[in-house]
Amino acid sequence: MFIIHYSKKVTEICQTRKTNAITFMSNATSDKNILKDFSIEPLTKNNWNKFTELFGTKGACGNCWCMYYRLPKKDFVDGKKNDGNKSEMKKIVWDSKPTGIIGFYKGQPIAWCAFAPREVYLKVENSRVHKRIDYKAVWSIPCFFIQKDFRRKGFSVAMLKAIIQYAKENNIGIIEAYPAIPTKEVLPDSFAWTGLFKSFERAGFKIVDHTSKNRPMVRCYIG
Repeated sequence: MFIIHYSKKVTEICQTRKTNAITFMSNATSDKNILKDFSIEPLTKNNWNKFTELFGTKGACGNCWCMYYRLPKKDFVDGKKNDGNKSEMKKIVWDSKPTGIIGFYKGQPIAWCAFAPREVYLKVENSRVHKRIDYKAVWSIPCFFIQKDFRRKGFSVAMLKAIIQYAKENNIGIIEAYPAIPTKEVLPDSFAWTGLFKSFERAGFKIVDHTSKNRPMVRCYIG
């Protein structure tokens, strides 16, 4: 069972949203001493340096800077040079638009989830296998990144549970994602950027479309 503590209530998104951390404590994991020091914050100007610290010189992977789903293919490929994708992400943050959530362990940035309205992710909107199943307002999690030293310790589920609580506090009704179901016992980390289905399942997400056998569409309906 997760106990969630707030220093202040997160009440708004985008231009006026607050950035207070959501801190987790867990009695249901052998890593509870680690997870009790875990917290999240939405990415803003104020913690941009923490975001770049987490992504490092490679922009998480291949100079992506979490722009893969947002840009047309040519623009994304071109943006891998001269920090183009990094600059595009920074513009979005400086415009106070939602981009994602940073996870912290004892103040150190160790995790990231892209998290914004589905329509800003062009590749998701244009996907043949992840077509909209309805026209309800949906926020998507298309990308997941955990710093190497903190993988397989329960942080993925902690991130998702924190995001669900963040959604409740900000009147976000539906969270959608497209996680991987490995076809092999071990999925290489480089192929797990959408997150693993088992983590979403443990956080309470349910499959709503199985057009893709290995990457189903899952949702969490915020009650």
